[in-house]
Amino acid sequence: MSKLTIEILKREAQAFSLAEALHSEKSLFGITDGKAVGTYLEHKFKSYLKAKYNFEEGNSANGIDFPGLQVDMNLFNIDQPYSSHPFKSVWQKIYGVGHSLLWFVYEKNDDSKSKIATLNILYTFFINSNRTADYRTTKGLLSILENDGNKDDLMAFIFDKYFLVDEIEVSKLADEVLSNPPELGYVGISNALYWQMQYSKALEQATQEKGIDLLFRVS
Repeated sequence: MSKLTIEILKREAQAFSLAEALHSEKSLFGITDGKAVGTYLEHKFKSYLKAKYNFEEGNSANGIDFPGLQVDMNLFNIDQPYSSHPFKSVWQKIYGVGHSLLWFVYEKNDDSKSKIATLNILYTFFINSNRTADYRTTKGLLSILENDGNKDDLMAFIFDKYFLVDEIEVSKLADEVLSNPPELGYVGISNALYWQMQYSKALEQATQEKGIDLLFRVS
């Protein structure tokens, strides 16, 4: 078997997205739990890959789906455009989550006559790890730097956005931003005990030059 690479993963995600629209699934009829549907799609895609490629599978210990490639996979229902992730650090909102993201956005339809469900994948895109920070946070910080802002300006912005962060941590963050400005991120990450990742900004900005590959878009 061939070894799975990021380029192959992108290509196979595209092919899988196209094929999934042609598949009907009785077991999903009437299922409204988004997590259950997402888990179904996740397992199906991994099984599809395992039949053709060798790769390291993720688990709860390493936390991402493709640890050997440093890629995590997320499934979004078009009607619930967010995905929850454990909170680690506010640094993630500025410098990204530390790995790339493969996102599938799907729409589920039930046929009441045949009692069969179909999952149409509407969008599939790949976000490079250096673009996985929060859009609003990085945009605000970069704007301060472009306008000759100083450490105090950066600290005030971070405090205003993230009131649970202590002063020592904010001081370290501000110093890092001054010496190592972040790249503009394209992930929407809300404030909570869990990140609520939203795909809408990434979809708006999807171009290869910006580090976001739109692999599939339903016609």
